Amino acid sequence: MGIFRNGTNRLIGYDYGSPNHYFITICVKGRLPVFGKITDSIMELSPLGIHAENEWKKSIILRPDTNIELGEFIVMPDHFHAIITIGGNQFNEQFSSNSMGVQSQNVGSIIRGFKAAVTTYARINNIPFEWQSRYYDRIIRDETEYGNVEKYIRDNVKNWKPRLP
Repeated sequence: MGIFRNGTNRLIGYDYGSPNHYFITICVKGRLPVFGKITDSIMELSPLGIHAENEWKKSIILRPDTNIELGEFIVMPDHFHAIITIGGNQFNEQFSSNSMGVQSQNVGSIIRGFKAAVTTYARINNIPFEWQSRYYDRIIRDETEYGNVEKYIRDNVKNWKPRLP
């Protein structure tokens, strides 16, 4: 049995630039609480957490031709949850298999840009910080699931249980 994971958690053959809603979770390496703390069910963002929130909000401005909408999102002490919607655009008019090659105008490129911006800010400000190398995504299949994911994100702070050392 191998100890390293070489595969992908992406849906094989699915075009992650196609119009759809996506639920994203990105974790901090080692699950260190660098984005802030939760006190009395209120998320108190650190400077890095504030920057992460602001960078996420800028995603629409940075990618106007991708036709994205930001749904519910939350910066947690050691991870980030979001719903992102990619609408129809010039890049996804025809299906193209999302296997190998340059990945742009899709979920992966949006996440890559977000992670890079937060990492750059941390380095400039001498904040010890790394993302986990991967992220979790789920294609939201219908409006019921969309509502469930929204509720999960909204309730994440009040349901928070800190990780034990």
